[in-house]
Amino acid sequence: MHPAAAVPPPDPAPALSHARRWRTGVVQEAAPDGVVDLGPGYIEPALLPVSLLRDAYAQALAEYGAAALGYGHNPGAEPLRALLAARAAAADDRPCAPEQVVLTSGTSQALYLLATSLAAPGDTVLTEQLSYDLGRQIFRDCALRVDPVATDESGMVPEALDRALAQAASAGTRTAFVYLTPTHHNPTGRTMPPERRRRLLSVAARHDVLIVEDDAYAELPLTDDHTPPPSLAALAGYRGVVRLCSFSKTLGPGLRLGWLLADRAVADRLVSHGLFVSGGSLNHTTSLAVGTLLASGAYDRHLASFRGQLRDRRDALVGALREAAGERPEFRVPQGGFFLWLRFGPGSDESALLAGAARAGVGVAAGSRFGTTQEGAVRLAFSYHPPAVLKQAAQRLTTAWAGSMPRPRIGVRS
Repeated sequence: MHPAAAVPPPDPAPALSHARRWRTGVVQEAAPDGVVDLGPGYIEPALLPVSLLRDAYAQALAEYGAAALGYGHNPGAEPLRALLAARAAAADDRPCAPEQVVLTSGTSQALYLLATSLAAPGDTVLTEQLSYDLGRQIFRDCALRVDPVATDESGMVPEALDRALAQAASAGTRTAFVYLTPTHHNPTGRTMPPERRRRLLSVAARHDVLIVEDDAYAELPLTDDHTPPPSLAALAGYRGVVRLCSFSKTLGPGLRLGWLLADRAVADRLVSHGLFVSGGSLNHTTSLAVGTLLASGAYDRHLASFRGQLRDRRDALVGALREAAGERPEFRVPQGGFFLWLRFGPGSDESALLAGAARAGVGVAAGSRFGTTQEGAVRLAFSYHPPAVLKQAAQRLTTAWAGSMPRPRIGVRS
């Protein structure tokens, strides 16, 4: 039995307010009054498990005592790493050991760690044509060159990756790694099919180039009959792939807790970094608290409820857009994650779309933030507002965009 099971939970305490002091200067960003912000991938305050986490910290302190406040084991507390390894093995049906797990301060810190440990200034990172914009910023801030590779509806095109790697080698340019988001992609919401995953792994292995797999949304499938394919890391037997995961999108970004999975040699190399040697585990106390949630099953119960809430929000936004706009704009209903990607077709003007949204009091994320687009596009996050507000936002947007959209193309992807 895991030690956590022997510790009785703390006495119930009154529920905590979810909206207390939710304002700029405390949180990263808060929309002005009257604006419905569908831009950032935030979680609605009412969905953040405040009381659950309070009890988890109390239980961790009761179980571990002063050990919860000391310097943590460099790669992270073994109880949580063991649970995460077992979770990965069960999800992917592939072996994974605790020694392959390194706890991080979320995906952003993991990207910075990889960009400074496995790459050198002047190296190249190859990304999908549309990819996580702030990840690309981290790479550039580390003096890495970021080059996009062509994609289609299934993700990065293997032949295009092969050409890009061959051209880099012939030019004497070192490719540090390939950065991919194969599951519930940000910003498009697509999930890469298994065969495409295998082909990309084959190309990368042939060129002996590492793949970094950003899997921040992997635990958020929102369609009952949809189970994400095995991770790239698992398909590769963790050879040549580092997989990044996070609790930011399931429990709350304020925890600053994530993890990476890799083969043991890469995991050991990363943990030898002075960042770990100096301070130990990057988020020790929080990792012990979250470990109690996984051990007791409370995390999975929360996750099931959270997925249902996200599904309701996605369906509300999709339904309202279809009712108000018909086949304009074009979009694919995402099978998971936080985002809806809207495409407006050739001849559409992104700046006009953004201006119309602003006049309607709705915040959106410009498609061009995520890479070069051949048409007007925007990303909408459905994670931050309840269904009624999302329906209102959709009505505002379609009214504001009525004069900015070209004639619809045939067929709406679903």
